[in-house]
Amino acid sequence: MKIVVLDGYTLNPGDLSWEGLEKIGELTVYDRTEKKAAQIIRAIGSAEIIFTNKTPLSREILKQAPSVKYIGVLATGYNVVDTDAAKSLGITVTNIPTYGTTAVAQFTFALILELCHHVGDHSQAVKNGDWSNCPDFCFWNTPLIELAGKTLGIMGFGRIGQATAHVAMAFGMKVLYHDVNKISGIDGDQCQYADLNDLFANSDIISLHCPLFESTKGIINKVNISKMKTGAMIINTSRGPLVVEKDLTEALNSGKLAGAALDVVSTEPIEMNNELFKAKNCLFTPHIAWAPKESRSRLMNTAVENLNAFLKGTPQNVVNK
Repeated sequence: MKIVVLDGYTLNPGDLSWEGLEKIGELTVYDRTEKKAAQIIRAIGSAEIIFTNKTPLSREILKQAPSVKYIGVLATGYNVVDTDAAKSLGITVTNIPTYGTTAVAQFTFALILELCHHVGDHSQAVKNGDWSNCPDFCFWNTPLIELAGKTLGIMGFGRIGQATAHVAMAFGMKVLYHDVNKISGIDGDQCQYADLNDLFANSDIISLHCPLFESTKGIINKVNISKMKTGAMIINTSRGPLVVEKDLTEALNSGKLAGAALDVVSTEPIEMNNELFKAKNCLFTPHIAWAPKESRSRLMNTAVENLNAFLKGTPQNVVNK
């Protein structure tokens, strides 16, 4: 059995092992595959099993890869695969749904805390000699914000949203959450369901944890930003297209919003002409909320489990049933 990993470097830059897949079949790992149909088809060759992270697998490509029986997406989001085409061609597609819950919740607060304290900027200021030359005992270059008593609005209350809520409550924050369904047994003095208008109006910080659907695409837009508190902040560790970047830039530069921290943007890797680079107090990280080694190890293990389950005839985490 031939197994091909089309873009393995992001998951495993060298600190993990492919041994689990090597035990199952003849494994070929490409660190990267050019995102052109001809190169992808060439990389697939006669493999029956394909793993991809962000290498796209369109109907055109799948029709020219008749040996493929299984596609394992090395991520939670699976929009890189034409799942309808795969289903019509008898190809099972699976994803990895829960590996990064703790990591993303933790990273969400790394971004929040950086907006609240600008630790990196203050560290650089000290290295530049600003503290040594300061006439006072201490200084700060930006407002410092205490989280206790503030309200965190969470859009999308699945596993990651709920994990983020638990961290927020440990900081003494109140949580408002919005999801398609109200979550039973969650509501209390510190955590409550809210409709979107209430969440926008009453949150000091809004953190996005919802999937990218047509209903959520561009949900952070001029109209909804106008409903927010002046001085509110936006965190996005979910999907870049949830945000209308032009509208967010305008809100940051006008002072309507006090800050934003984005681990994801509309086009990735980010393009250097992205207008958000012109926005005030907008922090960026390169889509790494999911990437601690512990999280990637869980991803790798689940990928192996998914394939073994498929080969046993009991597939799990299937996204194109």
